[in-house]
Amino acid sequence: MIIVVGSLNMDLVTKTEKVPKVGETFLGVDFKQAAGGKGANQADAIAKLGGKVAMIGRVGDDQFGESLINGLKADGVEVSHIHVTKSTSTGIATIIVNGDGDNSIIVVPGANFKLMPTDIDEAEKMIEKSHIMIAQLEVPLDTIKYAFKKAKQYGKYTILNPAPARVLDEELLQMTDLLVPNETELEILSQRTLETQEDMLLAAKELMLKGVKEIIVTLGANGCLHIDRTSSTHYPAQLVKAVDTTAAGDSFIGAMATAFSEGKLLKEAIGFASKVSALTVTRQGAQESLPTKKEVEDYKL
Repeated sequence: MIIVVGSLNMDLVTKTEKVPKVGETFLGVDFKQAAGGKGANQADAIAKLGGKVAMIGRVGDDQFGESLINGLKADGVEVSHIHVTKSTSTGIATIIVNGDGDNSIIVVPGANFKLMPTDIDEAEKMIEKSHIMIAQLEVPLDTIKYAFKKAKQYGKYTILNPAPARVLDEELLQMTDLLVPNETELEILSQRTLETQEDMLLAAKELMLKGVKEIIVTLGANGCLHIDRTSSTHYPAQLVKAVDTTAAGDSFIGAMATAFSEGKLLKEAIGFASKVSALTVTRQGAQESLPTKKEVEDYKL
C-alpha cells in the first residue's frame, strides 16, 4: 500500500498559442475543466498503473470536491480518508498551456490548507499497514511533517516532491528518503543558482548533508539526475512530441513509487517512470492524461 498525503484541485485549463504579458489580452484556443492537484495526480497515477494506493486529503463541500473524490474512487484510489470541509471551496488550479505544450499554473488552495495533523491520526492504522508515503507542499507544511513523523514511527519509506518549492528546515529533510525536485525547485531549496550539472550536484550534496537520503532531479526533456551519497547518474528522457506537460512530474513520481512497491531496483524504476511521463505529456490534461499499466506496456516510443 502506498499512502499519498496531498492536494486535490479542480484544474481550469486554458490553451493559448502565447501567454500574454501584463496588460495584454489574447483570445484562447480552448478551455476545459479537469481533475488535478499534485497529490491526487500522483495517487491516480499509481492506481492506473496497478498499484494499491490510498489518499489523505481534503476537498470543499461543492460540486468540484464531489467530482474529484468520485473520479479517484473510479480509478481505484482508496478515498475513505479524503474529507469534505464545510463552508470551504475545493482547491482550484488555473493552468495556461502555450503552443509548445509548456504550462504556467496559479493554485488557490481552498480546502487543501485545512488538512490537519488530526487527519493523519485518523489514518494511522492505514499508515501502519502501508509501505511508502508520498507528500508534496500544496497542503500545510506542519501536516506534512507530522505525516512523515508518523511514517517514520512505523519504518516507512518517504518520498517528498517539494512543489511548490520553498526553503525547508532540516526536520523535514531528515525524514525524507527520496527528494524529487525539478531544476527550479532544487534552486529554491538550495538557494543556489544552478547553471551546470556540477551546480546541481553541489546543491544536492548540501541537502543530503541536512538529512535527505537521496535525490532525483527531474530535467524535463533532458531526463533526470539521480544523486546519492556516493555517486550520481544521469538518465536520458524518452523523446516524444509534448502536447501538455501538466502532470509529467506527478506521473513520474507515481510511477517510481509503483515500481518500488513492486520491488524494482532504482534503474528499472527510473526507466519505467520515464516511459510513463513520456506517454503522459503526449496527452492533454492532468489525471485524464495518466496512462494505465496496459497502455504503458503497449506503448512503443
